[in-house]
Amino acid sequence: MKTYKVIGIMSGSSMDGIDLALCNITSDNGSYSYTIDQCHTYDYSETWRLRLSQIRKADSLAYAKTDVFYGHYLGQLVNQFIKDNDLKVDLVASHGHTVFHYPEEMITRQVGDGASLSAICHLPVVNDFRSMDVAKKGQGAPLVAIGDQMFFNDYDFCLNLGGFGNISGKIGEYRVSFDICPANILLNRVARDLELEYDHNGEIASRGSINYELLEQLNNIDYYAMPFPKSLNRDWINNELWQIVKDGEKLTPEDKMKTFVDHIGIQISKSIDYLSAKHAKGKRVLVTGGGAFNATLMDHIKTHSEAEFIVPDSKLVKFKEALIFALMGVMRVENRPNIIKTFTGAKSDSVSGSLNGDFSGLI
Repeated sequence: MKTYKVIGIMSGSSMDGIDLALCNITSDNGSYSYTIDQCHTYDYSETWRLRLSQIRKADSLAYAKTDVFYGHYLGQLVNQFIKDNDLKVDLVASHGHTVFHYPEEMITRQVGDGASLSAICHLPVVNDFRSMDVAKKGQGAPLVAIGDQMFFNDYDFCLNLGGFGNISGKIGEYRVSFDICPANILLNRVARDLELEYDHNGEIASRGSINYELLEQLNNIDYYAMPFPKSLNRDWINNELWQIVKDGEKLTPEDKMKTFVDHIGIQISKSIDYLSAKHAKGKRVLVTGGGAFNATLMDHIKTHSEAEFIVPDSKLVKFKEALIFALMGVMRVENRPNIIKTFTGAKSDSVSGSLNGDFSGLI
């Protein structure tokens, strides 16, 4: 039995901020347990938010610079987090920030160079968790299913309401996972029309009315009829979903928000019903991610589904993904598969993640 002190780092597609969590990950012959000891979300400056949102359109040199500079920035945040909380740390496990995700072309890229991060914080770093799975023709997303299996297997399903809504659950002997639909990445875009970062507690949506014509168009998007495994990216929102909104009638931000939360609720309900039809145990759903704090969104999800939705303590809601990347970092160090082929549709399981720095004290 060995316990690792790991800082997990997560930056999601909705760019709410960068989550850092110091986790104690205890390894016992292939079984794992955890505690989250310290955690903090660092807000993005407008400069970083703009740079990350536009980097997909930049040239190769700008991309390379952003990869390195963002790695340095993450290293500086790790140092600040350690100093502010007087921490002792063995390892950093960083997701980075996704810029390109085209698994059908076997491409996925997250900025946040691991070598730069390690050089700044003087700690061993595991990063680039998605590339190996995508190289094996997997979706490379969502990756949280390994943590759902190790830590939250008492629930029938685990639902994450981050930038995208994703779910994992067991079908027979195997756990599967996939992106359901956009969530906060879509809602936050509407909130910015009102010069707000997000819809606090669903207050904007609560003032709106559902536009049923738009709702029907959204629910008929081809992606929702595709079999899993499957995953989404920002370009899909811009090219497909958002185009439907632009082509439709002019709606107030409140009506857009109300229509979107109902759309999300419908798609989540359909996914749970589909999985539960193949799953004999029940419909207990663990809900995490920022959307779990949106009361209007949760009301619409519950309206469309007969499942039992359990929202845990706020620390786990906010930092579950950082926790799971901490776990994946430990599994990579121990050379154990941390992405299972049934999660993503890959040809085989993967021991995934790039090693940066001195691991001699850990391996």
